[in-house]
Amino acid sequence: INIGLNGQFAPWVGALITDLNQPILLITDEGKEEETITRLTRVGYDSTIGYLDGGFERWTDAGKEIDTIETISAEIFEEAVTEQEIIALDVRKPGEYESEHLEFTLSRPLDFINDWMGEIDPNKTYYIHCAGGYRSMIAASILKSRGVEHVIDIAGGYGAIKNTNLKRTDFACPSKAMKV
Repeated sequence: INIGLNGQFAPWVGALITDLNQPILLITDEGKEEETITRLTRVGYDSTIGYLDGGFERWTDAGKEIDTIETISAEIFEEAVTEQEIIALDVRKPGEYESEHLEFTLSRPLDFINDWMGEIDPNKTYYIHCAGGYRSMIAASILKSRGVEHVIDIAGGYGAIKNTNLKRTDFACPSKAMKV
């Protein structure tokens, strides 16, 4: 799975890799191997079994097989929504979703991906977004790793989507949205 080093790396590793003894093979940017191992070790993940020498770039330069996640702009997403019925997953935290969201999206928080993964039909296409793109890419990589081939990430996430004409719920202050 792809958990980017430049975001909230440690919290997402902890939330998504639940077994501290899970063997981990790293594919990092060249020169980031030691930093990644150190950051994993600091949060209790001591089972790094190695890393891809030369990183992803060397792998692709060698002509090795890769898998990718399609990424589209919010504007292309808007066109897709107006042309067909789609399934859109909002992987933000529940409070973020409750404060404001697209009217037609399903709330499927990344934190609970193992709980809702069983609802996913691997033969359907899913458009995924979070607030800015970090969490949706993690979710997309997990879905792909579990056999869902048609996953499309929306670049810039909800922040970019807000600049389209897609129908959204009215903004509710997160503290009010969280009240029971």
